[in-house]
Amino acid sequence: MLKIANLSLLILFPVAWFAPLLRAGLLPFFSLDEISVISGLQVLWEKDVFLALLVTFLALVAPMIKVIGTALIQFDLLNNKVKPVLTLLGRLAMADVFLVAIYIVAAKGVGIGRLETGWGLYLFTFCVLASYGITLFGKTPKLSVS
Repeated sequence: MLKIANLSLLILFPVAWFAPLLRAGLLPFFSLDEISVISGLQVLWEKDVFLALLVTFLALVAPMIKVIGTALIQFDLLNNKVKPVLTLLGRLAMADVFLVAIYIVAAKGVGIGRLETGWGLYLFTFCVLASYGITLFGKTPKLSVS
């Protein structure tokens, strides 16, 4: 069951990257623009390349490496000793969900515009938490008797 759940993340993560995380507008009377992980990264690459590299790693690369690494462990194609590295990657992936939450709170506190969360934020958060849980409750190292 965990194998199927983990492999489903290979599909769900990319869907979450393109799904609307937020809908934002400058004034309450105007329509809201949808912001996704990918659209946010596109803007970020134009403004700050270093930050774009960091966010790209945290939001796209780390979660996929973790999912693929977990799958390799689940199918006995990778040593279980790399599990702590995969757990670390999961924690790094959580960092970007935390940053999005901070931006939402900060933007709502300013009160100039309008900000609404989109379904993609929930899907993305679910993917990150599911990936973390799969690694946490997945295959444990085999005990060897010397």
